[in-house]
Amino acid sequence: MRRDRPADPRARPGRAQGDGRAREGAGESRWHLFLRELTTGSVLISVLAVLLSIIAGGILIAVTDERVQAAAGYFFSRPLDTLNAIGQSVGGAYSALFQGAIYNFRRPGFAAGIRPLTETLTFATPLIAAGLGVALAFRVGLFNIGGRGQMLLAAAAAGWVGFSLDLPPVVHLLFAVLVGIVFGGLWGGLAGLLKARTGAHEVITTIMLNYIAYYLVSFLLRTPVLQAPGSNNPKTPAMKPNATYPDLFGPGYNLHAGFLFAIVATIIVWYLLNRSNLGFQFRAVGENPNAARVAGINVKSVYVWAMVISGGLVGLAGTAQALGTIKTGFGSGIDAGIGFDAITVALLGRSRPWGVFAAGLLFGAFKAGGFSMQAAEGVPVDIVLVVQSLIVLFIAAPPLVRTIFRLPTPGSRAPRRREAVAK
Repeated sequence: MRRDRPADPRARPGRAQGDGRAREGAGESRWHLFLRELTTGSVLISVLAVLLSIIAGGILIAVTDERVQAAAGYFFSRPLDTLNAIGQSVGGAYSALFQGAIYNFRRPGFAAGIRPLTETLTFATPLIAAGLGVALAFRVGLFNIGGRGQMLLAAAAAGWVGFSLDLPPVVHLLFAVLVGIVFGGLWGGLAGLLKARTGAHEVITTIMLNYIAYYLVSFLLRTPVLQAPGSNNPKTPAMKPNATYPDLFGPGYNLHAGFLFAIVATIIVWYLLNRSNLGFQFRAVGENPNAARVAGINVKSVYVWAMVISGGLVGLAGTAQALGTIKTGFGSGIDAGIGFDAITVALLGRSRPWGVFAAGLLFGAFKAGGFSMQAAEGVPVDIVLVVQSLIVLFIAAPPLVRTIFRLPTPGSRAPRRREAVAK
């Protein structure tokens, strides 16, 4: 008579856990699953994505270089000439990128040589603040691509306070920054409110709000509300000295105290997400809104507050532009594409505050060094944009990166060897 073999007790928990994960995943939409996988991947994937993008950028630099093209015409007779031309082209371009973003060895003295690093930090300041806003929305399962509109509204409000009011030095600056954050938060919270009350997708609403904010600010720049008196150009007056971010290194350097605000914002967002009850609710809703609702979390309220805080952080980037980088008056192009670059920064930073901070520094270096690379080596600055775009591509396709570097799939384990024990 055949006896049924007893079931392996170790198999039951795995099966139960798998069923639990299946039931848990069944309650989530494909959008939430994709967004969670996209924004919570490993740090290694981000590093390798940057490495692949730099390699691809080097290939583009070599292919478009005239010296490489000329040497490639007689490659089979003198192959070393082509290789030397490639090395000089790519090495010279990335050397110029480094000297334009970190330290310029050609300038006399340390103070002059370190100036490129301060330019990197200046470019990185609004990217970090806006990236934190986008990353916080990602952690809640929301895609905030309304950074442009939130920055414009915040810059317009902070700028109006900056050039129209007369307040004491410190009070004037803090009040202008606060007003900018509030207006950015209100504009972002409008998308969150529409999401919570009507179910309108935040991607659609934030795109529409971008256009509304742009045309609204453009209109105000042609009225006495924002336009400089006696000017026909759609531009604001210069900010009053009491309302501008003070320079951190004095004249000759563009780095201002807005960078310190970005550091403080990073610390606050880290504490909010990892040490506060509200941050726990944010993360719970981002993991699974249906499970969070069953646990008693008000998901609609979380959506609204997440977009308010996200918009406020992006608004901080707008104040950095209006009160720090462009002090002589600004137009409708003050956002400078930062609202969309912040999405890339948040993705590269994997929606982690300090990851976003590091990604902002990297993209600030790209922006600062790209102009130096173009001036010194004649490399089009568009190459930097290609590298940034490739970073997004590789981050959005982790299986591609794993395949190129032969990395194991997360969750997979190599089969264990069973050794017979002799008794």
